[in-house]
Parts: sequence; C-alpha cells; structure tokens
Amino acid sequence: MRYDDSAVSFIWFMDEMFTVEPPFTSQNDRDYVLVGTNKKRFIQPSCLLHTRSTFSKFVMVSVAVSKIGVTELMFVDSRVKVNGQYYRNVLLSQQMIPAIKQVAGNTFVFQQDSAPAHHAHSTIQLLQRETLDFTGPDLWPTNSPDLNPVDYKIWGVMQQRVYESRINSIDIWHGVQQHIIDLAVSQWRQRLTVCVCAHGRHFEHLL
Repeated sequence: MRYDDSAVSFIWFMDEMFTVEPPFTSQNDRDYVLVGTNKKRFIQPSCLLHTRSTFSKFVMVSVAVSKIGVTELMFVDSRVKVNGQYYRNVLLSQQMIPAIKQVAGNTFVFQQDSAPAHHAHSTIQLLQRETLDFTGPDLWPTNSPDLNPVDYKIWGVMQQRVYESRINSIDIWHGVQQHIIDLAVSQWRQRLTVCVCAHGRHFEHLL
C-alpha cells in the first residue's frame, strides 16, 4: 500500500453531504386498504400501498477528520452549485485547507474522492501547491462510501444523534469524541485490503 500505518495518522479524510431525514421504518407508513380489513391476517404484504418521502432531505456539509484532529463543519448554501470553481476557491482555499493547516501545520495528506469537482485539472494543481501529498482521483474509486471513514462511520454517528432529539446548533459535532474518529481511521487499511480482494466491488459483508 502507498501509506503504511504511521502515515495513515496524517491523512485527512474529507467528505460532503449529510442526510437529515430519519431512516425508513414501516411503522411510519400509511397502508391503504378497505375499511375494517385486518391487514395482518387477510392482506399479503406485497399488496399493501405504502407511503414515504420520495427524496431524503439533506444539508450540504463538508468536514475533514484525521487522527490528528478534525475541522469544524462547513455548511454550503443550498442555492450554491458545488462545481469545480466553488470547490477550489471556497471549500478548499478559504475553508478546508486553512482549517487543516491550523491543526496539522503543513505535514498532512489530503484525501478526496473522484467527484467531478475534485478531479478537475485546476483542482489537482491547487492541491499540488498547497499540500504535502494528496490522494488523487487516479488512486480512488469512483464510488467509494466503504473506503471513507466519514462515510462509513462519522456521518452515521451524526445521523443517530440527530434522530434522537431536535438539534438547534452544531454542538452535536463537538460531541463526537476523537476516539470514535481514531477507530474509524484505524479500519481504513483493512478496508483497502478487502476492497482489492473484492476487485473493487461492495465488500462490507466481507469485514
């Protein structure tokens, strides 16, 4: 692997988007049947008409995590289109990179996935100038939620806390303890190995 165990501690894993709608549960459905019908006894489940939200509600948020520390949550206005220019000029140059440098100095590895805004030539040039090293689009699968600690652990922790009670501030992020992030990052190399064994396909069931 390109990064050994000691180097993994200096990698900052970044991700965007956070779904805020509670997970699907059949108890929240309305079932349309004839009045007086016992649904459990006389109606096959496949014949029931369920209602649920068509689209999950979400806010666009960026965050980066590492064993060294974390950034603050960086919210993106819902009216903003996150294209390559916005990603470089705002998320990276004004927010993400300065926040990481404030914690890690200049010694860090920046991880980004293969989203279109991330692999633009101008984005790669910016990261070559501003970081010691970064995980470029040639080293990262196109669809990789199983390989990013923010995806496979951190967002899940955040969602669980959001679903438990009404949230009025970002204090919920400050309550995510560093040992949770450390554990998630420690799983990364194992996940890379299993991903290779699965030839890049879904591998959660193999862990």
